[in-house]
Amino acid sequence: MTEERYVDPDKETFAAFRAMERDGPLHMLNLVQLLDKAIYDDGRQISGVDAYAAYGRQSGPVFHRVGGRILWRGQFEFILIGPSDECWDHCFIAEYPNLAAFVEMVRDPAYRQAVKHRQAAVLTSRLIRTSPKEGGDLFG
Repeated sequence: MTEERYVDPDKETFAAFRAMERDGPLHMLNLVQLLDKAIYDDGRQISGVDAYAAYGRQSGPVFHRVGGRILWRGQFEFILIGPSDECWDHCFIAEYPNLAAFVEMVRDPAYRQAVKHRQAAVLTSRLIRTSPKEGGDLFG
């Protein structure tokens, strides 16, 4: 896959994200590829899988407190259209009641400690903001 790591947004991108204020739920499509071995500043030796699991355990209480929930989770199988070298270890959609809830989560001190595990675990990721729409039986 790509050599560039996409793990955290830069300040300008996060500011643009926050400026997109609107009422209602926020859906975040998460695609995550993990490192074989996590990279911690303190040199600890654990797998990317274990580090990401620690992130989930430690961030979960904050995620739930702000009203977050996982709407959908899937197991990656194959790229039909797109770069054939992409492979995702985690694919899911998280829902937040609104933008303020997401911002509250990422600013929470307990989350800031938990996210260190995500930063150590992730090779690259995509976090795509979407606005919920009605389902249907046709494309487009």
